Formats: sequence, C-alpha cells, structure tokens
Amino acid sequence: MVSSACEGSSSPDSGIPPEMLHHYTSGDHDEDLTDADSAYGDDSLIGDDTKTLSTYITDYRYEFGRRYHSYRDGAYWGPNDEVANEQQDIAHHMYFLTLDGKLHLAPISNPQEILDVGTGTGIWAIDTADEYPSACVTGVDLSPIQPPFVPPNCVFEIDDITLSWTYPPNSFDFIHVRELFGCIPDWDKFFRECWHCLKPGGYIEVVEHSVQPIADDATMGPNHFYNEWGRVVVESGERFGKTFKIWEESASRLKKAGFVDVIEKQYKWPMNGWSPDPKLHELGRWNQFRLHGGIEGFMLRLLTTTLGWSYESAQVHLAQMRAALHDYRTHAYLPGTVVYAQKPRIPTPLRDI
Repeated sequence: MVSSACEGSSSPDSGIPPEMLHHYTSGDHDEDLTDADSAYGDDSLIGDDTKTLSTYITDYRYEFGRRYHSYRDGAYWGPNDEVANEQQDIAHHMYFLTLDGKLHLAPISNPQEILDVGTGTGIWAIDTADEYPSACVTGVDLSPIQPPFVPPNCVFEIDDITLSWTYPPNSFDFIHVRELFGCIPDWDKFFRECWHCLKPGGYIEVVEHSVQPIADDATMGPNHFYNEWGRVVVESGERFGKTFKIWEESASRLKKAGFVDVIEKQYKWPMNGWSPDPKLHELGRWNQFRLHGGIEGFMLRLLTTTLGWSYESAQVHLAQMRAALHDYRTHAYLPGTVVYAQKPRIPTPLRDI
C-alpha cells in the first residue's frame, strides 16, 4: 500500500477507484523483489489488472441467503449486505450518542492525516472528513461497501489490515479503531503497526464493547439465556482465532506497544429500554433494535462455520436471543470502553514487527 491521496479518481472500467485496490505486502517492508520473484508472493495481488481485481473483490460469497466479502474470504465473520450495513450505521448513531455528539474523545488538534481502520460503510470517515476539512481521511476495509460520493478529502481502500502494513512510518496524526472485535488474530502486532505508522505525538483511539451481557443487580440469574449467549460468542471467537474480549484489553495492550498517556472511558449499552436514565434508555432502545435485526448477521457464520452448528440450531439460538431482548425485567447491558493514547513525541525505538 502506498500513502493515501485524497484527490484520487475513479476508474471508468472497474467502477472502483484505483486507490481502493492497494494491497498489504507480507514479510519485511524492505524486501528486494527481483524479476525472479514473478509471483510477488503467494498472497500478493500485484500484477493483476484493475478490472480483474474489481471483479474479484465484488464476487461475493453467499451463505444461507447472506452476502459476505470475497477478498480474503473468511477473514471476517459478518456479512456485507444491506441489512448488515444498516446495522453498522445504527451502531454509528449509538456511538455518537455515547460520546455526547462527538466522533472521538482523543484530543487531536488540526490533524492532516487520519486513518479509519475497518471503516465498514465509511460513515465515521465521511463525518470526520466533514468535521476536519483540511485533513485527508482514509478508510480501509475488506469490502467495497462505501458510498461512491464522499467529501473530496475522504478516500477508501480495500485491504486486509491483519497483514503487514506498508504505510510509510510516521504517516498519520490519528488512527481510529472501532468494533474490530473478532477481527484481529494478533492485537499486539496490530498495535505495533499502528505505533509505527503514527506520527510522533499522534493519537490512537480504540472503541469496543463486550459481547457478554451483564447486570449490576440480581435480575440476571445464572440460568438466564444472556449467559449462554455470551459464552457461545466468546467461544466462537476463540475457535476463530480472533478474540471478542479486546474491549477489556485495549488499555494494557496499548501500553505494551509503547503508547503513553493511556486514557480509558467506560460506557454501557443496555439490552433494551429498561433504564430510567434518559441517555441509557435511549441507547437501550437503539441497542434492542440493532440486535433484534442484526444478530443473524452477527452470529450466523460463526455458529454454522466456526462452531459447526446446523442452520436450524443456529436459528433456534437466535430466536432465543430475540425473545430475551423483549424482557424489560432483566437489567442487563453490554459494557464497553473508549481508550485513547498517544505515541511519544520523542519515541523510543520500536521492536521488530
């Protein structure tokens, strides 16, 4: 991948902007490829023409009526169809409410280069580009599901951020990470990549929530279905090799990677509108709506492919969750964290990635 340019233009042949077709390289950044390396490595797309790449990227996989990404097939558990995309935008609204009308909490000032990792529909990147018109905002994702008309200072790239990054060092003022739970096989390596590509003094922000509902009172007993739900999701992440528990690990892992001034803010998303608190009540209403319509996309591939359940067993499990979401007597919620940290202005040398 080369450094992003906000003035990129679309290709009339493929319908996908050339800058979206960049690819992470594997191995050392400075590896010298000669003519003998004609394959560019088994995982490289270098050498393929843009039209072929665009066809490959949009040749989606369909499972049980849901559409999934084709590039790096199987790397992500969620579908990329319209139903799933709507759920992502609902979650964006919920985060906006959670942060009291802010797009982030990191105290960035006059940023010029911003990276949104796992941008999804691109809604955060687009809103951030509007908020910082002098900045170039780059969103990167496995799926080309972002809208074609975006602010001129916003670009999108199709890439797998779990592979070795080839952004130049010290490239970004701010890196935004949100809802990458179950997506990263090695979070320590991922945060070292972020550290490497942030400018000295730049910020990273990681926004994640738990997948295990809990309650602060006795309304959620040990036999409540929410306990089974959380256990199954966590187990599926362990089998998949990508944890869903990063929300409680972000702060310690950022410190381990060399970031300083690590600040953690906690939040709660009620499972429905049980809370009398106006803000939590509103968040709970949205969370119930989001989960009721989105749990199939959230869990279907994990249940059937990762855990090996039958489609019918998976649907029974999902139906039990939808039923539980209607129980206002249970005061359950999903805990979450917003963690932001800074790369030292005079950074110490980074360990090899």
